[in-house]
Amino acid sequence: MTTKYKTTLIAAALLALGGASQAQISDDVVRIGVMGDQTGPYSGNGGPGQVLAVRMAVEDFGGKLNGKTIEVVVADDQNKPDVGTNIARQWIERDKVDTIISNSTSAIALSVSTMMKQHNKPYLISGTTTADLTGKSCSPMNMQFLLDTYAMPKATVQSLMKQGVKSFFFVTVDYAFGAALQAEATKFIEAGGGKVAGAVKHPLGTTDFSSYLLQAQASKAQAVVFLSAGADLSNAIKQASEYRLTKNGQIVTTTGATINTVIAMGLPVGQGLQINTPFYWDRDADSRAWAKRFLERNKGVPPTYIMAGSYSATMHYLKAVQAAGTDEGKAVVAKMKSTPINDFEMKNVSIREDGQVMRPVYMVQVKTPAESKGKNDLYTIRGEIAPDQIFRPLNENPCDFLKK
Repeated sequence: MTTKYKTTLIAAALLALGGASQAQISDDVVRIGVMGDQTGPYSGNGGPGQVLAVRMAVEDFGGKLNGKTIEVVVADDQNKPDVGTNIARQWIERDKVDTIISNSTSAIALSVSTMMKQHNKPYLISGTTTADLTGKSCSPMNMQFLLDTYAMPKATVQSLMKQGVKSFFFVTVDYAFGAALQAEATKFIEAGGGKVAGAVKHPLGTTDFSSYLLQAQASKAQAVVFLSAGADLSNAIKQASEYRLTKNGQIVTTTGATINTVIAMGLPVGQGLQINTPFYWDRDADSRAWAKRFLERNKGVPPTYIMAGSYSATMHYLKAVQAAGTDEGKAVVAKMKSTPINDFEMKNVSIREDGQVMRPVYMVQVKTPAESKGKNDLYTIRGEIAPDQIFRPLNENPCDFLKK
């Protein structure tokens, strides 16, 4: 066999391998589903801004993957488990969606997680916070890019107890998200020698917190902790200001509040509020550069950590599909977990085997109007919390596949 003929055969083989790799993109399209509240009380946390962040990641990636189309599909789950579950089933079984980015309520996400596991589809959690998704209801396909109901209350309680707070009163939204936050916070309070002076539940979407605030005042608790999100949280803290809880000596705090909530309440109401967040747009040069592009396309409204996290989840997923040469779920998840995340908000961040993205979290304090130098200059960063101090240790994780 001549050298020329050998070279031709090798080149043909390499071309065939390249074609086979590209052919591993199912139906020649990479489909990314974005599911969450698009119009209701949590739409400001994610909603259209989350969709924009995902589309920006696709554009920044180049718009195609190995020559194949990248398509983003969007659904409003309306915070209703039946609606969200039916959409996910249609996406997976009929529409050939390859991955779903979740900002759904806990009940929806847990149902969707089960389907994603059955069909070996990566489930990118960027807004849903139940710790069960990487705990007792875990799946090898789940990856948590932000905070969960273990990490958020742990950071908040530890911070307050370091300031001498020993008694707490909870005002909690009445569904799985709120119940999980309160249960974990109570555990950390009792472990630190504190006590829960009382707690009340409010329905999702309530606008009148007067009765709850009166009970919080009567409890004489040192700290009143609001365990909700979106419009509920904004309304609650506004009314707490009207009831003068802070001026009467009680600390008003929350956990995991997004920046749009602070904007909605305004600095005169929110000043002094301490929050734990995995992302702030003005933290460093890289975050500012990305946020500048986002702001230009989002009518000047800054990105929440859910929006930034959704960009990171999308970009890391696309890089993994490209590196794996396939959109087959197990191969993609393996590549995502074996490759550090590097982007504008995370540097050399690993994804733990239980699916938790081991990113740092920042303690921030809402500025006073006098401290703020501009429209979106809202936070002072008080410190950085290392991931191993805030996320649930693996040896405490009840996840079944970890034991195997």
